[in-house]
Amino acid sequence: MAFTSDKEDKDLISRVEDLAELSLTRNKPYFLGFLNEREQYIISNELHFYSSYISFFGGYDNAKRKCMCFSSEKIEYEKYPISALFFEFRKTDKLSHRDFLGALMNLGVERSCIGDIVVNEGKAVCFVKSEVERYFKQQISKIGRVGVKIVNDKILDIDFSDNVEVVSIVVSSLRLDAIVSALTKLSRDKAAALINSGKVVTNYNENKKVSYILRENDIITIRGYGKFIVKEQAGTTKKGRIKININHYR
Repeated sequence: MAFTSDKEDKDLISRVEDLAELSLTRNKPYFLGFLNEREQYIISNELHFYSSYISFFGGYDNAKRKCMCFSSEKIEYEKYPISALFFEFRKTDKLSHRDFLGALMNLGVERSCIGDIVVNEGKAVCFVKSEVERYFKQQISKIGRVGVKIVNDKILDIDFSDNVEVVSIVVSSLRLDAIVSALTKLSRDKAAALINSGKVVTNYNENKKVSYILRENDIITIRGYGKFIVKEQAGTTKKGRIKININHYR
């Protein structure tokens, strides 16, 4: 998880406010390039008074990186400036998300031009801003040392499913240190040390407050362990301990 500064957060909010002014003045939709989950969270929470004008889409359901649209009217997903690049390669060649991202970034484009990259066995799809689609098609014939083919005449059957495991834990309280301890299987003291060292993020912000009380739908990222979302309380034990169901994104 990359942390951004307060200045970067304020710059992002300012950019959206500028787009809002343009959109409302000119009565036309405006788009921002691909945003990560933290940036989407900031926009949704800091600019909630614009919520009816703001929408996000990343090319498919449950995309992580999404473009933002500011519009006074509902915008169909087909109108977002997003293109999908479908790649084929030999199944014996093992390519990763990092391989594809590195190859695309090495072409000198900004990170905001690239959305989600989903890699399956022998095939992949990269969502990009439509303005760079042609450039990528002209430039890419290899990912690293592996030859790839961009398929123009068909849409590949890509598996977009998340690798999510529902984890049930039992804790004495909803404090951050208690839940981190249960998720990492570390002692309470070691969980607190993890939090104090800045390796725990809640709702996309570094959180060093061990006594922070988590709520339903809070997002926890623990460096080295993954991303978790608190889904629901599932009752209590006879000893009064709390049962919680949590989604673990691996």
